[in-house]
Amino acid sequence: MESTRDHEDDDAGDQEARNEEGGSFESHFRSPELAAESHLAWVLGQRLELLDALRGLFSGPRHWAQLRLWCFLALAGLPKGRIGRDDLNQLFHALQPQALEHVLKRLRDAGLLVWDVTLQDYTLSAVARQVHGLLVPLSHVSGEDDELGAILAQVAGAQALGLADASQLQHLHAQLARLHDEFAEAIASGSEARLREVQPRFERALALVDRAGQALTALIRADGDDARLEREARALGHAQARLLAMASQFTRAMQQLDRQRVTLGSTGVTSSDVRAWLGTQTALHRLLNGALAGSVRPVFISPHDMLDVAEAEFERDRPDPARSAGLPPPATAADGALDVPSLPQELHELIGLLQQWQAVPGRDAQDPSAAHQPSDQPPDHPLAEAVLGGRFAQAAYRMQLLPLLGDRQAQTLKGRTGELARSGWQAELRAEIVPVDHFAVAAMSEGRLRHPGAAGLTPESNPEHTP
Repeated sequence: MESTRDHEDDDAGDQEARNEEGGSFESHFRSPELAAESHLAWVLGQRLELLDALRGLFSGPRHWAQLRLWCFLALAGLPKGRIGRDDLNQLFHALQPQALEHVLKRLRDAGLLVWDVTLQDYTLSAVARQVHGLLVPLSHVSGEDDELGAILAQVAGAQALGLADASQLQHLHAQLARLHDEFAEAIASGSEARLREVQPRFERALALVDRAGQALTALIRADGDDARLEREARALGHAQARLLAMASQFTRAMQQLDRQRVTLGSTGVTSSDVRAWLGTQTALHRLLNGALAGSVRPVFISPHDMLDVAEAEFERDRPDPARSAGLPPPATAADGALDVPSLPQELHELIGLLQQWQAVPGRDAQDPSAAHQPSDQPPDHPLAEAVLGGRFAQAAYRMQLLPLLGDRQAQTLKGRTGELARSGWQAELRAEIVPVDHFAVAAMSEGRLRHPGAAGLTPESNPEHTP
C-alpha cells in the first residue's frame, strides 16, 4: 500500500507539472521584448533540453527525487559505455524491483537513459553527461566555504583550459562580495565571540583565494575580444583586492581584543576564559545561588523633584560675588614623610632561604651523586622547596622570581632584586609537569636549584666589585 501511495503522489506531481505547460517564459514579463534583453534569459532559452531533464529528475515527492538522483549518479559513475541488465542488477541489488523499474522509466522519459533495442542495454545520453557535470558537487561531503572553493575550482580549471566564462566570474565576484560584507560586519560589531567564530572561515577564504591567485591574475590580465568577460575580470580583481586588504583590519581587530582582555588578579584567568566557560553553562541562573533572593525596591522620583534638586546643587556651587577672590594668607607647610613602598615579603624570604642553603656544607663523600660536586658546594634543592608555600599567588610570585637568578642584566641592579640575582644560585627548569602535595597548587614544572660555585660570584662577575 505504501508503494502504491508513493506512485500516486508522483503521478499527481507530474499531472500538476503538465497543467502548467500552457504558459511561456515570456508571458511572465511585463512585455515579451524585455525577456529577450537579458543575456542570462537567452542562455537559459538555449538549454531547454537540459532544463527538461532536470525537471524530470527532480519532480514529485522528495524521497522519489532523492532515489532518482542516487540511481542517476551511480549509473553515471560506472566506467562503462554500455550498461547491461546484469550491471543494473548488480549495482542496484538493494532496491525493490518496482522502485528500480520506476526510476529507469523516469530516466528514459527525461532523456537521460537511452535503451538500445538491438543490443538490449542502456547508454547515457549527451544531456545526461551535462546533467552529471552539474550534479557532481552533490556527491561531495559538505564543509565550510564549499561554495567558494567550488566556484574557485571551476574558474581556475576553466582558465587553465581556456574555457573561462563571464558568468563564472560573476558568480565568484558575488560570493567574494558576500564574504567581504559578512567579515566587515563581524569586525564592526567588536564582539570577541563573533570574531572568533568567523576567524577560521576568514583564514580559509584567504587561503583559497591565494591558491587560485595565479589563475585569477591570468584572467584579469588576459587580452580578449569578449568585453563582458573583461569587465567581469576587472570587477573580480577589485573584489579580490578588497578581501585581501581586509586581512590587516581583521588582525587589528583581534589585537584590540587582546588589549582589552583583562586578567583576574594573579590567578592567570582572563575575561576570555570566563566568557568561554560561561558559554558552556546550560543553566546560568543556577550560578546566582540565591544572590537575587531579596526583592528589588524601586525608587520613583518625579521630574519636578529632580529639577528642584538640580537647581539647588547649581545654586550651591555658584561662586559668591561678595566673597573675596584673593589668595589665602601664607602658611607654613607641615612636616611630611615620603612613604616608599616596600618590596614583597616573599622576595626577602626567598633571599634568606637561599642564604641558608648556601651555608649548608656539601654532600658527604660517600654519596654517589656527589662524585662530581665539591664538598664545599651547597647541595641541589628541588624547585618546590623554594616556590611552594602560602597561597597560589605567593607561589606564583616566587616562580616569577626564579628567572632573575644568575641573570647578568639583573645583577647590575641595586637593592634586594640585584642581591637575588647575585646570590649564585641558578634555576634549571624542565618541560615535565609533576604533581605536588600542596593545598593551593596541584602541579608545577619539574626543576632544581643549583649553586655552580661555593664562593658565589667571582670579582669579575660582581658589578659592585672595584679593583
